[in-house]
Amino acid sequence: MIQSFRRHLPALAFALGAALALPLPASAFETRATAAYVVDHNTGTVLLSRDADVPLPPASMSKLMTLNMLFEAVDDGRIDMDTTFTVSSRARQMGGSKMFVDERDRPTAEDLIRGIAVLSGNDASVVVAEGLAGSEEAFARLATERARALGMNQTTIANASGWPHPEHRMSMRDLAILAQRLIEEFPDYYPYLSEREFTWNDITQNNRVPLLDAGIGLDGLKTGHTSEAGFGLVGSAQQGARRVTFVITGLNSERERAEEAERLINWAFRQFVERKVLDAGQQVAEADVWLGEAPRVGLVAAEDVRLLFPASAPDAPAAEVIYQGPIQAPVTRGQQLAELVVQLPDQPERRIPLVAESDVAAGGFAVRLRTAAQVLFQRMIGAGADAGA
Repeated sequence: MIQSFRRHLPALAFALGAALALPLPASAFETRATAAYVVDHNTGTVLLSRDADVPLPPASMSKLMTLNMLFEAVDDGRIDMDTTFTVSSRARQMGGSKMFVDERDRPTAEDLIRGIAVLSGNDASVVVAEGLAGSEEAFARLATERARALGMNQTTIANASGWPHPEHRMSMRDLAILAQRLIEEFPDYYPYLSEREFTWNDITQNNRVPLLDAGIGLDGLKTGHTSEAGFGLVGSAQQGARRVTFVITGLNSERERAEEAERLINWAFRQFVERKVLDAGQQVAEADVWLGEAPRVGLVAAEDVRLLFPASAPDAPAAEVIYQGPIQAPVTRGQQLAELVVQLPDQPERRIPLVAESDVAAGGFAVRLRTAAQVLFQRMIGAGADAGA
């Protein structure tokens, strides 16, 4: 009969616990944002989640979706960075933050990337939408479909700029998914989001993202503000080998937004530490094999495993292996057989795949005969015990 085996790993728990001997206490971050989400890139650990799945007005933070659509068009070869776009009267007449294009201009895709990433141009966003999809309405439908395909399930795009609209909504988690995509999938284009200024039509404007020169690793992405949304920021910071992406919204002023972002970045890097806890190929446990040439097979990590820990924890984290066993032979090296489940304080459990350390061929006649004898012997012992009772 196939059973579920749970085996605690005190040796691994000890190793994990030893990595936690640091002086700083890990404490929850008390944010002034009405909604927030913070994720560590290397490990995927969610450090903070406050109303992160509630669809909210994203304001200009949703321009990241417009940039994503433009980056994809360049990456797919549908356009290139020198492709020119036509400026409509509708685009020129957009209010709010502007690139200041007019109908006589023929901005290139690269100009428009800068106009959105640096200047947060509502006019530039409409130019992109009309140039890619024919109309802003058609672009909004395509962008919503694309968002859902990317796993952004709480996103509905109603326009290209984030202009107030009752149906234009994104969750903080969705914005973080989008930010991580721009960073990881478009490394050649991401640096546009940290450019300090851009000049168009002899008008020079500064990047609206705060703290780019604060020395804390912040290197993009996008601010947002409307009276309904408050002040928000999708940001990402890198210190050493670690990168953290965060989304905050509902702040009361530009100053409060900048202060909250700096507090959050400092907390994310100073209150958590990343440690390698397993090497690729390191054996964690053994699993029983049924009707195999070997009675057991080693369970190993398929790749190096790095986890993020609170900077101080009172106890070693619980760690156990879970697998359905015994494993039926044959077994192929690298075949996933089990999971290592690690529970860290105040964090969701982490489930790490474990694979077979080696091949185990199906046993021949002698193995089957020996196994049958063992099963018969065990049943006879059981029957004898029942009779004695």
